Amino acid sequence: MHLDKVSLLITHYNRSQSLNRLLQSFVQLDMFFAEIVVSDDCSDETHISAIQQLSTHFKFKLVKSPQNMGLGNNINKGQAEISTPYTLYVQEDFIPSDRFKERLYQSLVMMEANQTIDLMRFYAYVPYPYLKPKNEFGFSEMYLPFLGYRYKKIYQYSDHPHLRRFNFVEKFGKYQEGISGDKTEYKMCLSFLQNKGKGYFYNDFKELFTQSNSEAEPSTMTRVNWRNGANPVIKMVRNVYRQLKYNFEIYFG
Repeated sequence: MHLDKVSLLITHYNRSQSLNRLLQSFVQLDMFFAEIVVSDDCSDETHISAIQQLSTHFKFKLVKSPQNMGLGNNINKGQAEISTPYTLYVQEDFIPSDRFKERLYQSLVMMEANQTIDLMRFYAYVPYPYLKPKNEFGFSEMYLPFLGYRYKKIYQYSDHPHLRRFNFVEKFGKYQEGISGDKTEYKMCLSFLQNKGKGYFYNDFKELFTQSNSEAEPSTMTRVNWRNGANPVIKMVRNVYRQLKYNFEIYFG
């Protein structure tokens, strides 16, 4: 399948084996994009050498950085190289399933038919809490009830694999730079909600992609463990805090 209107944007940092696996997966699915951009955040020389070799085989454009600038900068400089109406954004540690080819095509049909759709989400750790089923393809529209009590309502946008329009940055702004990856994602989540973004969520959210990190190439995202722990007291305090913080920033931030 030749996707003339879709560019593949991959952000990369020190996981060239994972990048190779992802690109091979798309070839095996017979998916060929109008262009492929790999945006690298100053990986080690060993990985840079490896992805330069991959670029000659897979014919992608490598966008490098002279120093590590974080997720926001990595997405911004990669997106700046995209010229097609749609961008499929995937981080390098994901693997598409056999079903993804069909679902991507259906997503394009939906977005072409409805110009108000800004985003199609293909993966998540948990389901989005507020959904309106829309069609037989398995997608639901995300919506935000006023003062909805489920704090994960913030994640209509997500850095997980998704399809978005070319004007996404124009409508929602560039990704904030100079902060952690989690905060960069959070700021874009806020912008998406505050600017009335319209997104669709794939109901079977673990069907289309698998996230895979090996011992050789572990996740490069670090988080403070106590903030994400399962201790009941910490969990309760965290949930109340997030509910208050998210509601305030969504509506008054």
